[in-house]
Amino acid sequence: MEKLNVLEPVAGAVLANTQRTVGMVIVVLLAVGGVVLLWFNSRAARPELGSEIELAPNRKAYYPDEELEGRVLDRVLLMALALIALIAVGLPLYALAEPGRQENAIRYFESDTGVFANRGAGLYAPSEAGGLGCADCHGANGGGGVRSHILLDSDGEFVAQVQWQAPALNSVTLRYDDDEIRDILNYGRPGTPMAAWGTPGGGPLTTQQVDNLVDYLHVIAVEPEELQAQVTAEIDRSLEEGEFASLGEAVFNYGQFSGADSGTYSCARCHTMGWSYGDPQASGGGGTIGFSLRDGATLRRFPSAEEHAQFIADGSEFGIGYGVNGQGSGRMPGFGQTLTPQQIEAVVEYERGL
Repeated sequence: MEKLNVLEPVAGAVLANTQRTVGMVIVVLLAVGGVVLLWFNSRAARPELGSEIELAPNRKAYYPDEELEGRVLDRVLLMALALIALIAVGLPLYALAEPGRQENAIRYFESDTGVFANRGAGLYAPSEAGGLGCADCHGANGGGGVRSHILLDSDGEFVAQVQWQAPALNSVTLRYDDDEIRDILNYGRPGTPMAAWGTPGGGPLTTQQVDNLVDYLHVIAVEPEELQAQVTAEIDRSLEEGEFASLGEAVFNYGQFSGADSGTYSCARCHTMGWSYGDPQASGGGGTIGFSLRDGATLRRFPSAEEHAQFIADGSEFGIGYGVNGQGSGRMPGFGQTLTPQQIEAVVEYERGL
């Protein structure tokens, strides 16, 4: 199994900032001062004389006016002046350095090599490496994989054991926004090997851990241009080898025979029962996770091909309407950064003819 490359943190991004150094110096000075104060206090302790008049502080004569308004007052005023000077100089210095501290903190925690992405990498790692096992299904670098899965009927009875193609995650941030990815992580995909991992769906991960996984998915994301070139090369290959009769069919069933990218960029994996585990129904596009596209369903939902194409490019957005009486769930990904306009136009034509 390919070893996951855990990210290296930003070296000294926060440890080296001026504010932390000053703060540590102040803490050390206060600690030393406290020890010195305790030592002097213990040395100044008076022996027991047995007389309340001699021992009780409130029974002891205080400084005379000449001393109180002279040496003692001068000492207190000098201490007050020193504190005012410390505040007058320290606060502006702190304010001047604050933007740099915040910038370093952002780099340290939120950059591609920061703490959050590193935590996400640890969670994503294979189970044998101490991670949650995301890499066991989706590949060490998020390129997709295959997972054994048991199919059950509506009564929970065994149907079959299959090899399920887990989608690539190195492009998931190009197809879904972060909230939609969190929703998938929290609630899973019922009926598939993807379990609910977040606490809202009954899983073990906290909100912060889910966010860390999303941070890591951004780190391993491929560039849109690279992805489009990769997808186009596979589609062209499938057409040249006669696997499909048209460009639209090749896009719709991307990776069906080759297993390229675990079929991540095909329409059929969500709109054809059994497609994800190599046993697609004869009536392709009949619906499974996604609704049926057959018998004029797309024509009724999208009166114009342009509207249909725009929906494929953008995907659905939770609660937002689309087409005729459609309301988005956020589960339909956007393929605008995956497929070219020509490929989207071809698959629209194919779907409208099912």
